[in-house]
Amino acid sequence: MSDYESILCVKNEVFVYNIPPRSSNRGYRAADWKLDNPDYTMRMRIVAKGPSATIKLEDRTSGELFAQCPVDAYPGIAVEAVMDSSRYFVLRLVGDGGRTAFVGIGFQDRADSFDLNVALQDHFRWIAKEKEMTTAAQPDNTPKLDLGFKEGQTIKLNIASKKTDSKQRARPTGGAGLLPPPPPSGKILAPPQSSHPVSAPAPNQQSSSSGASNWVTFD
Repeated sequence: MSDYESILCVKNEVFVYNIPPRSSNRGYRAADWKLDNPDYTMRMRIVAKGPSATIKLEDRTSGELFAQCPVDAYPGIAVEAVMDSSRYFVLRLVGDGGRTAFVGIGFQDRADSFDLNVALQDHFRWIAKEKEMTTAAQPDNTPKLDLGFKEGQTIKLNIASKKTDSKQRARPTGGAGLLPPPPPSGKILAPPQSSHPVSAPAPNQQSSSSGASNWVTFD
């Protein structure tokens, strides 16, 4: 990342307020400040250097630095919008030795506060996008698992053959087998053979007609 410092936004008039401590965890209210009587009127510059940005409050005439607010993320604790207005913010100033102080800032024109929002949002959006592109461009140095066969390497497979039980392969014989399929339509099916011999009728003896009709399929 380059160490070149770029200017993101400049506002020649910003009101600075010494604000009372936060009264609750809900946030700051600009109505609690003396909005008609700001403590200072200064110039504001937002500069970026690497992934971070800094809001600088300077003298409007000489450009001398009054205080600065390092911003590592937005939104975040460094720059906090108030609850009751879109034109006022609370900055966390960082001095020598890491000492911090909170001040309020405000703008006469709502468009100036909009520019502050856009400048910080665009900067950190670009930082996130650049980080993603850098990560995607890095080669994957993770060791790969080599599953290929080396020269001369063999593999042995033991395939067990399943033996069929001779008792299971034997089919039962006699009357316990499968039933025959049904006769086709229009055909005459011969009566089943009885296991007991039946004497043939005498030449002058007539067969019953009711027994024969049970084996005839009529259309």
